[in-house]
Parts: sequence; structure tokens; C-alpha cells
Amino acid sequence: MSAYLSFEKHIRELENKISELKTIGQGSQVDLEEDVRKLQKKLKRLLRDTYANLSPWQRVQVARHPMRPYTLDYIREMTTDFVELRGDRRFADDKAIIAGMARFEGMTVAIIGHQKGRTTKENIERNFGMPHPEGYRKALRIMKLAEKFGFPVLTFVDTPGAFPGIGAEERGQAEAIGHNLYEMSILKVPIVVSITGEGGSGGALGISIGDRLLMQENAVYAVISPEGCASILWRDTEKAPVAAEAMRLTAQHLFELGVIDEIVKEPLGGAHRDPKRAASILRRAIRRHLSELMKKDPDQLIEERHKKWRAMGVFGE
Repeated sequence: MSAYLSFEKHIRELENKISELKTIGQGSQVDLEEDVRKLQKKLKRLLRDTYANLSPWQRVQVARHPMRPYTLDYIREMTTDFVELRGDRRFADDKAIIAGMARFEGMTVAIIGHQKGRTTKENIERNFGMPHPEGYRKALRIMKLAEKFGFPVLTFVDTPGAFPGIGAEERGQAEAIGHNLYEMSILKVPIVVSITGEGGSGGALGISIGDRLLMQENAVYAVISPEGCASILWRDTEKAPVAAEAMRLTAQHLFELGVIDEIVKEPLGGAHRDPKRAASILRRAIRRHLSELMKKDPDQLIEERHKKWRAMGVFGE
């Protein structure tokens, strides 16, 4: 692991100690295996205690971890024969959104997801996971292709939000997202949405209207970032932790509110510590929900999807 979060000081110190003992043990005849085992047990307890009591702001930090698995990582771990399809047939290809066809659990599926970069160069290429309107139009093109051939759709949500630049607005950012919301609401094939990192505003919603919404336990999903909320309410981004607490943006909050259908567990210490296991756990959850949805005819899917989304929220006089 190459990056530690601010609340992981003691975890970092303990892991460094374990690493030091292993190095010493390799270069001498002193048997330190028992000491290493004891420290590893202590580390496991520390990770469990730390991650069981994360604040909403700390979960935001975990959701943004630079080593957290992204859409392409999940595609590699979950599927075979992935063929990427590019371009919106109108303007350009947006690399902030990955889209294509693959084999998942023996069936052909359409896969669409936000993609961030790990290095500065990759992030510039991927626009930090913030799609332009052509990204959403590409996503819709693939969804309609899936509908034509009866393939279910899997989406992976992880974006700070849609790109707010002048060019994106000139090319119809809001219209592109709004059109996706409409078309996804009536798509005649199953849609399983997985929120794997940041679910930011309409940028997330543009590919997250589905029959089932799954959310990894350290992901977040909200109408605005905590920093944005703090900037509007208090003119002070330093109050982001306070905003995160008030926004109820964690998987636990959203499950209680009925916004998501399942909280998907992550490996101890977060998905970034064991991406392969994180993908395996998520794959099983997707498979379970998809097998249920595949038994339903298109009319039933659409009717239940409409009921699901209309039931969200509380209305008062």
C-alpha cells in the first residue's frame, strides 16, 4: 500500500514495524516469526476497530483513496472477453467513462463505468473521472445496444461529478444527463448499479438509474461533495467534515433511507487493501441480484423500476 489516510497513523506505524521485523529476520539467524504473528494479529484488530467506527468524512476519504479499484480493475477481475466500445457518434470519445461488452458469469453483459487515473498523466487523460456530455451519450448508446440484443447492463459509479466546464455546458451536459435518466427508466433489460467510490451529483446519477443499487460499504453517494456543501452553507471548505455528517451520504445512511438495496462488504481496511477480494465480494452480489432480475419480463422490470424510484424521498405539506 502506497498511501495512508490521515486517520491511519497507528496503522502505518504498526505496518512499518512488521516490515522492519521481517527484514531483520531475513538478514539474521534470530527467529522473529512469533513476534511478527503477534503484531499481525494486533494489526488486524486495529484495522477492524478503526474501520468499524469511521465518521462520514473518513468514509469520504476512503472512497477517494488513490489505490481504490476502479471500473477497469473490476472488469479485469469479474469478466472475460471485454470489448471496449468508444465514441458517442456525435462529437468524441470521453475517456472518463468506460463502456463495452463482456462475459459475466456465462452471459453477455454491457458494462459502463466511470474511470479515474492513478498518475497525474492518467488523471488528465481521464479528466479525473468527470465525464463530458459525450461520455453520457456514449453510455446511452451502449445501453440501447444492450437493449436491442437483450443484454443486461452493469454500471460502476465513481465520480466527483460531471465536468462543469464551459465546453461541456455548451455541448449539453444537463441535457445529456437528463436524457439518460429518462432512457434508463424505460430500458427493457435489467440494470444493476454498483456505487464503488464517489457517487457525486448528476454525474453519478447519469448512469445509476437501475433496478438494483448496490453500494460498497466505504463508498459515498450525494447530491454534492462535502466541500461544495460547506462552501455554500458556511463559505468555508474546512467545514467539510461537518457537512459530511449532515448530508447522510454513507452506505449505512442511504440503506436506512431506502435509496440503495444492499451494502456490499469490503475487505478489512477497505477495498484498496485487497482489490481482488473486493471484486470477488462485489461480483457475488451482482450475480445474485442479476439472477433474480433476469427472470422478469421487460414490462415487470420497468414497472418495478418506476415504483422503486418514485418511492424515494419524503414528502410533506
